[in-house]
Amino acid sequence: HELLPGVLLLYGLNMGFLALLVFVFCCCCSNGVTGENKPIQTFVIPHSHMDVGWVYTVQESMHAYAANVYTSVTEELSKAKDRRFIAVEQEFFRLWWDTVATDSHKRQVRQLVKEGRLEFIIGGQVMHDEAVTDLDDEILQMTEGHGFLYETFGVRPQFSWHVDPFGASATTPILFALAGFNAHLISRIDYDLKDAMQKNKKLQFVWRGSPSLKAQQEIFTHTMDQFSYCTPSYLPFSNSSGFYWNGVALFPDPPKDGVYPNMSLPVTKDTVHAYAQTMVDNIKQRAEWFRTNHVLWPWGCDKQFYNSSVQFNNMDPLIKYINQNSKEFGVTVQYATLSEYFQAIYQSNLTWEVRGSEDFLPYSTEPYQAWTGFYASRNVLKGLARQASSQLHAAETLFTSYRVMFPDGPVAKDWALSKLRALRWAVSEVQHHDAITGTESPKVADMYLQHLKQAMMGVEELLAALFLLPHSLNRPNVHQPLEQHVIVYNPLAWNITTIINITVTFPNAAVYDDKGQPVPAQIQRSAQSNVTNDLFIMVELGGLQQRNYLIKFSEKHCSQRPKCMWTYEAKGVLFERRNIQAWRKTGRRLLPVLSGCYKLMFDQDTNLLHSITHLQEKREVMMTQDFWEYHANGDVKVGPISDNYIFSANSSSVRAYKAVEMEIIPGKIVSEIRQYFYRWESDKDYAYSVTTRVPECFGTKARCLRLEQTYSLGPLRLNTEVVLRTSSSLKNNRTLYTDDNGYQMMKRPYRKFTNNTLARNYFPMVRAAYIEDDVSRLVLVSDRAHGVSSQAHGQLEVMLHRRLWNNLPWNLGYNLTLNDSSIVMPTLWMTLSSISATSTRYQREAIELQHRPVVLNMESRSSFPVHSVVLPPNLHLLSLSVPGWNYSANHDVHLSRIHSGQQGEILAQENLFTRTIYLIYLNRDRLYALQTIFYLSFYSFLEFKTCRSCGNFTVTIAPKEIRTFFVHFSSSNF
Repeated sequence: HELLPGVLLLYGLNMGFLALLVFVFCCCCSNGVTGENKPIQTFVIPHSHMDVGWVYTVQESMHAYAANVYTSVTEELSKAKDRRFIAVEQEFFRLWWDTVATDSHKRQVRQLVKEGRLEFIIGGQVMHDEAVTDLDDEILQMTEGHGFLYETFGVRPQFSWHVDPFGASATTPILFALAGFNAHLISRIDYDLKDAMQKNKKLQFVWRGSPSLKAQQEIFTHTMDQFSYCTPSYLPFSNSSGFYWNGVALFPDPPKDGVYPNMSLPVTKDTVHAYAQTMVDNIKQRAEWFRTNHVLWPWGCDKQFYNSSVQFNNMDPLIKYINQNSKEFGVTVQYATLSEYFQAIYQSNLTWEVRGSEDFLPYSTEPYQAWTGFYASRNVLKGLARQASSQLHAAETLFTSYRVMFPDGPVAKDWALSKLRALRWAVSEVQHHDAITGTESPKVADMYLQHLKQAMMGVEELLAALFLLPHSLNRPNVHQPLEQHVIVYNPLAWNITTIINITVTFPNAAVYDDKGQPVPAQIQRSAQSNVTNDLFIMVELGGLQQRNYLIKFSEKHCSQRPKCMWTYEAKGVLFERRNIQAWRKTGRRLLPVLSGCYKLMFDQDTNLLHSITHLQEKREVMMTQDFWEYHANGDVKVGPISDNYIFSANSSSVRAYKAVEMEIIPGKIVSEIRQYFYRWESDKDYAYSVTTRVPECFGTKARCLRLEQTYSLGPLRLNTEVVLRTSSSLKNNRTLYTDDNGYQMMKRPYRKFTNNTLARNYFPMVRAAYIEDDVSRLVLVSDRAHGVSSQAHGQLEVMLHRRLWNNLPWNLGYNLTLNDSSIVMPTLWMTLSSISATSTRYQREAIELQHRPVVLNMESRSSFPVHSVVLPPNLHLLSLSVPGWNYSANHDVHLSRIHSGQQGEILAQENLFTRTIYLIYLNRDRLYALQTIFYLSFYSFLEFKTCRSCGNFTVTIAPKEIRTFFVHFSSSNF
């Protein structure tokens, strides 16, 4: 079945569900009917914002309040038909459902969901961050949550509630629109922009997030006003808790007597009018900022409704009192779900403005509070999250291929799915807006890391089993001295020629492929250890294909052994350490490093890069790369601070080093330049390093266009933020381009502000960033998220690592000071070429960096044959997996399948560029990419054809479109 409009987890529903809301829009809004003479209709939306992490671990939050939220809300909603509640993050709900909820609670929940009084909003495992998350991972975490909801309740969420991510990307509304959402809700946007939108009544609009997909991904968007998602807490006659009668959650144990601190005065005959007047005043204030007479009044905040009986028993009489005096107040009030509010907005029949593909990044709350620091906070966690996502993608595709070929194979389906499910959950969890952002407390960061590492270990067991047990349970036990078998798997549906690196202890090696033929290889002393060596092997792999390689080691040199003429033993040349104080005359002694694509010139007077020449284009670009650091203020009495969230540069950056050392290792497969940066000339250990690998051309020149760089930073000195600065002769006018969640590129012109201009010109780079002039483009693609900026002409600055401490009481109280003493080793690939050449390469390069080949060391040759699957270069196989949940377009059939245990695969594709080409064939024997090609115009609409008798289907995919397909096999063993 194909699921339209077509992203992730889209499943068929009965016609009784809410029809798609179509919001009419135009460039110039008409006045419409606002209902100014009618009472203001207020929709009270009960909710609890429950961060999956942040200050407390998931386990602590479940114990202290989260479990009680769902238990008490379920019980209280069942007592009165007019009560409502929206449930947002699924991780807490699923934990409650699986470990706490009684059979009675489950029956009540099913009835409440059926009646529409308990509504699931967003429906993902978490409320994901929007700045530094990758599109693949956003889809994964949404799929995890939606699959559970459909399988359990037969429903799908139709509205978003993205109230807490720190800025709003243009990718999120696209994702939600393609997933069938009817409306989108955001809150955190730049403070001065929100103020202007409030005054002009432009907080609601139709968002067209992508210039490619047009109407297919437009979505009505509501921006919360200045009060955000929390009910105003200040009341002159009560305490600071305002309308939160259940008080403040306590950790680790709730009070036994049920009395929490800061509980508001109850609603009585004596207080009801004061409460009503305060609530009405706030409602009328909000109403001034919107075009209709409907007001969304969020009732809730962080960790609320764990004592729902107290909440509802106080709000019930308050609502009743206001409605009884509605003529006097000019306001009516009702409990509501989000769908009820948006239905009312839709029925107002207004015409709405269109917002184009721009986003709401970066986010600032005050002039000196630019939330651009979290783009680089906790680099280790950001890196491991992406590694886990890549491993999951590889394991999903490999296991699906295995199940297609060996449905009765010894790798048990349930065992395999349990391993995959654990990693799906861990990767989904870390997409939370207080997780991958690095804005959590240290113990919560440790929790995320532990969950990721444990799940990755389980998937490593699965990968080993898939290679060792393809046909039978008889595991070979063959061990030969001085030999090592390596299986290399390509998780992409493209042919690749690439270099893998294996750490070995022997100084000499020869490599052979699965046909016994010698393979180009190179061995050299490791950059990480003096007792190990790096063995570089040139591998060629088809899409979704694995190959075996045999490595034979020897203590002797290659020239003394037969059949090892392909292995090259590279030797390095160490250059004298250079102090920056001696940089009086530079550029006199230049040393070239050549490849089939580039000539890199290094200055022996500085040991820094001097220039890069693209050989085919015959254009030289002056270029240097080094490390700089910003010194952060940690005393709130002195001035603005930097913390987990905020980057507040008090002055310009300074060089982070005093001397540079360089080693060049020329090779026949790859040449390597190692640069070491010392804080002081006399230091024994370097503070930072750059290892640049310059590949030679093998098969295609496209591969050698990238310069592969790995960095080492840390531990940093306290209150420093370190950047890699690439300075070039490109005339870019300080204009930068960065990717939105790896999905589309956004133009970032340099803007001047009255205050904090430097920090407010930082942007998130999830996969890629570039600068360009009229001729050339300099591109960086990354293996994890960073902050990036262009602070000067021709400059591309990437923030790689931060270590901060400050004395802000709020940060100290929650332990959010980011005293990160870790050593980080991120990777960037750099390309310098013409604009036309890079425009068709960098997106694919970013995916190839993310999904590098999986390398497994085995005791013997063992793998199962897989025919390669090769898609056109503008299509990416985003996911190929056996889901842990079930789907059917017919809901009754779906329910029967829950009990029968039948499952199939998800096959998802993403169109990277602006042409549409795709055809695939899937059957028991093979996964094919057929050679038939379809061309569509830039704005082509969806087309879907199927041939039930021939067993294939033809698909056309619009530019930037993502589509999901469910494939069911007749065999019950699948």
